[in-house]
Amino acid sequence: MLYQKEIPVRDEVDVFVAGGGPAGIAAALAASRAGKRVFLAEASGAFGGLATTGMVPAFATFGDGVRLLCRGIGEEIRRQVSVDVPLMARWTPIHAEELKRVLDAMMEASTVRYALFTQLIDVIAQDRSMTTAILHGKEELFAVKAKVFIDCTGDGTLCAMGGGRWVMGDENGRVMPATLCSQWADIRGDRIDGRQDACIEQAHREGVLSQADRHLPGIQLRKDGSGGGNVGHVFDVDPLDTASLTQGMMAGRKSLAEYEQYYRRYRPGFEEVKLIATADMLGIRESRRIVCDYMLSLNDFLARENFDDEIGRYCYPVDIHVKSTEPEELERFEREYRSLRYQAGESYGIPYRCLIPVSFDNVLVAGRCLGADRQMQASLRVMPGCFITGQAAGTAAALAVREGGNGQVRAVSYAALADALTAAGAVL
Repeated sequence: MLYQKEIPVRDEVDVFVAGGGPAGIAAALAASRAGKRVFLAEASGAFGGLATTGMVPAFATFGDGVRLLCRGIGEEIRRQVSVDVPLMARWTPIHAEELKRVLDAMMEASTVRYALFTQLIDVIAQDRSMTTAILHGKEELFAVKAKVFIDCTGDGTLCAMGGGRWVMGDENGRVMPATLCSQWADIRGDRIDGRQDACIEQAHREGVLSQADRHLPGIQLRKDGSGGGNVGHVFDVDPLDTASLTQGMMAGRKSLAEYEQYYRRYRPGFEEVKLIATADMLGIRESRRIVCDYMLSLNDFLARENFDDEIGRYCYPVDIHVKSTEPEELERFEREYRSLRYQAGESYGIPYRCLIPVSFDNVLVAGRCLGADRQMQASLRVMPGCFITGQAAGTAAALAVREGGNGQVRAVSYAALADALTAAGAVL
């Protein structure tokens, strides 16, 4: 059927940001602090993405063990949450409600125009440029026009809707499994003994767990006896398919009921643990990767590479999760990826070119769907990496508007970008 509808143009801005997770928040704030008019659309009811709505239990490392790498907006956010945890900690427990309030306050104090419960449903693009985002609010369709567009959707949705090039998964298109994250209570931290995955095989043999998921990140304990759960994998979810995501959510809820029994029966300190809540979205580790002017690669990770157009540095390991529950799959995982981690003080550079989609002249990408192979995506996909690339994209978008006014992201002077990022605290 052909369906037509006249919709209002609600806003005309300098920069449009799709997605209000860590990358989107950083991008929007950076562009607005540079004096640009910014509109941010977020599909859920909170800023923060997987950190809040997705209940991911912890921030990955903000530093390399010697210096803080996630500086600027990411550091500003981090210093307001979990203040009792050292800034250089490998893992920082996230209190989702605390983080929601911090992000709300930062957005309210900014000049960013934003809307929650607002879904990007289409874009208008022609001659390598985007002109308009089509959005669905609570009860209306509307449009926002902009000079520069930043894709912080995680799935590369904005670029894909505009016809941009993208890749996904391994050589067979298969992506890492998802996890439905969760909140837990009544944990006795003083009684915890041994690895949380120590009895997976036994629990599977005895029928408590329906699958022997041998790669168990586990429950991140907090000092008050509560915990955030990164527990269990949901395998073979297609992150771009609604039916697959639906089944994945239901499978995740079912598995967490099993894990509640597993922890109570088999793990000291968890005898009275209670599953309090599950997230409203699956924790998707991998989906589209937008094809950009430069694709960061595993070789760049191994070389601790430096770049002439560097916009930040990061250090997280290559963290690709297992494909299945087969014992040989865990052995392959341990063999191929356990060694891909750095010593203290080591890091790799992130070039500006991996934020520029090859298909467009006025679009940038940041966060999980930036230009990289899947090994490097598995390092940069975590939230500090999203803060770093989001801040750079927002800063570059502001310069693209200022330098000529037409939003051409490749025309941005790298010297000006480096100066602006350095002034904001970025590590280059």
